[in-house]
Amino acid sequence: MDKQPGYSTLPDSSLHEAPAPGEQGASWRDFIALTKPGILRSNLIATFGGFWLASGWHIQFGHLLWTLLGTMLVMASSCVFNNYWDRELDMKMTRTRDRVLATGRLSPTIVLWYAIGLGIVGLSVLAIFAGLLAAALGALGMFVYIVIYTLWLKRSSTWSTSIGGISGAMPPVIGYVAVSQQIDIGAWLLFAMLFLWQPPHFWALGIRRVEEYRAAGFPLLPVVKGITRTQYQMLPYIALLIPVPILMYVYGYTGWIYMVTSLVLSVTWLVMAIAGFQKQNKDQWAKRAFIFSINYLTISFILMMIDTVHR
Repeated sequence: MDKQPGYSTLPDSSLHEAPAPGEQGASWRDFIALTKPGILRSNLIATFGGFWLASGWHIQFGHLLWTLLGTMLVMASSCVFNNYWDRELDMKMTRTRDRVLATGRLSPTIVLWYAIGLGIVGLSVLAIFAGLLAAALGALGMFVYIVIYTLWLKRSSTWSTSIGGISGAMPPVIGYVAVSQQIDIGAWLLFAMLFLWQPPHFWALGIRRVEEYRAAGFPLLPVVKGITRTQYQMLPYIALLIPVPILMYVYGYTGWIYMVTSLVLSVTWLVMAIAGFQKQNKDQWAKRAFIFSINYLTISFILMMIDTVHR
């Protein structure tokens, strides 16, 4: 569950001035777009993976559907809140200036109530059908994403990406505790996998778009500390991913197929990151690293579910 005031800003002439709310006319697609469907899809897969791992192949599908619905609504609420608070910043970046609020297709008031409604319904669904612990984790994820990340660190610190990773690591843990009703080593390993994966994944994107983030005034690590420092910062996160599949196997959650494959992927990513220091074309290297990170997570989760130990 995507990252900052500013070190530079666009000249006034380059900013798009938002039209009055409703000027372009809103549609139901705009309400869907506010929830960031791409983020929802990837995080629902992670939630499903956590639920599957804790179930050990014994899936209660009704329980699963309610858990996915509650998690989806909580994440959607967080994304809509993010759009609400970032509406002026979104006008400064090419990739975000066409968003609903940046163009004025919906009023901020409507969007704010939309976010509140989604959050209330989502947390209620989790509390009733997935358990109070799952709901509490959902609320924690929302707080970190909306308050700590969006309102504070994204606008002021290079730590936004790392700390914001806490909220992004919540979906698989919510899925896991909906079944286990406790935070044990399996929940922590799922959290570690997503938390450690996010910074190098996003920093690769940040390196590719460093000038765009600089122009918009986001204190992203590549903007503030430079690309080389960012590359060094990526290494410990990737390296710490290596023990995760080993511990999954040792504690009896997954088999050796997942362990070996995930180890190979983690080591390959680490080698790719180290090789990046020698690459002259940082943009091309960052593009490959970004794509690899997406494939890394997708393959890891699929294999983790396939190789989950029957219990």
